[in-house]
Amino acid sequence: MSAAGTAGVGMSLLGAGPARAAQHLLNSPSTTYAVGVREYHWTRGSRQLDVFVYYPATGSPGGNPVGNAPVAKGAFPVCNFTHGLNASPQKSLAIILPLAAAGFIVPAPYFHYSGVSEVTNGQTSMDVSEILTRTLALNTGTDPLAGHIDTHAGLGVSGHSLGGMTTLGLLTRWPDSRITTAIPMSTEDMGAPASTVHAKVLFMHGTKDTTIPISSARTAYAKMPAPKAFLTFINGTHTSYFGDSRTRNTFLDWARWGLYSDTAALNRLPADAKSSGTTWQFVQ
Repeated sequence: MSAAGTAGVGMSLLGAGPARAAQHLLNSPSTTYAVGVREYHWTRGSRQLDVFVYYPATGSPGGNPVGNAPVAKGAFPVCNFTHGLNASPQKSLAIILPLAAAGFIVPAPYFHYSGVSEVTNGQTSMDVSEILTRTLALNTGTDPLAGHIDTHAGLGVSGHSLGGMTTLGLLTRWPDSRITTAIPMSTEDMGAPASTVHAKVLFMHGTKDTTIPISSARTAYAKMPAPKAFLTFINGTHTSYFGDSRTRNTFLDWARWGLYSDTAALNRLPADAKSSGTTWQFVQ
């Protein structure tokens, strides 16, 4: 896959918050899209940001993402996904592909984590803020995604493990006020919520996670203001629920509600999440 983007200069870390649309779509797309992917190489200071941006594409739904495929007609909100240690965007397609196919632009960085400190000192959270800024900037100019990014819907962030901590960091110690929807998975508590971020936050965690105990995520959840939810996988480990249909369906409908203002998706959430192997907690 050829590189489709190059490093830009002179862009602020956070940029101006996107203006809220006067009216929101009441429903997300009913269409399931094929998925395309383009590769970009940006920078934040001395840090290299290698990003795969997945998006709704023309063509038949299903199958693997197609490099540089033509973009589907329409404008779509942005919802990032950040992988964990020893993973990658390509190893996270169980989440990324359904998200892009449902009508979202999904910037997914490939982080070569140097250690946990890179996350706990805020470097990866600030990287994701920059990636969101660069992704929004693709909406103008000559990039194939120009005109296909909904810059008025707010921004979504999500991630697993170190990616979940990176996500939660954007709501706490390194806040990005543009974020309106967040899904931290298997995350550690990252501190007090920032007063400048107003996001719908969905936590996911397994009760048998020995890498990051669920108690840390429960501490983070208790601090977070509503609207918020917690999907618990009984006897789930750090990664066992990642490709579960309950994970996928709850994740997608949370994103649809948060970024498309889709009330039908909101109403589906209890059915998405509930089963004999899960518990669902939701404060709206």
